[in-house]
Amino acid sequence: MKFVWLLAAFLASSVHAYTGQELRDDCQAADEFFAQKKTTDPYQSVKSARCLSYVAGFADGYSVSDFLAEKVGVKLNAFCLPNDPDLSMRLVRAVVIHVERVPLNTTVSTATLVAGALAKAFPCADSLESKK
Repeated sequence: MKFVWLLAAFLASSVHAYTGQELRDDCQAADEFFAQKKTTDPYQSVKSARCLSYVAGFADGYSVSDFLAEKVGVKLNAFCLPNDPDLSMRLVRAVVIHVERVPLNTTVSTATLVAGALAKAFPCADSLESKK
């Protein structure tokens, strides 16, 4: 019985492997890289890469979900990414703008932060409301 309570407590806790503060720091480093404020600090390069990887992976995962949802007749429409050669830079900038407006001690997951950033920065032209 103790094991069940311990497992329930563990699953209910809001522990994230990648925190909002880490996302903010990493994406600010990536934004500085894109703004040509390159640094010789190798740690900054790793931080930039972590942000780029996380945000790009999130966007790709969403694209797969949207594709699969469409196969069963559902359009997610949470955000629509443009076909843009500077998309990586625009994704990072959108996340930086969004997370800078969130309190530093937020317990919101990084996935929720990135989803909110991309939904605000890249809204879809199509509405989910029925057209009359």
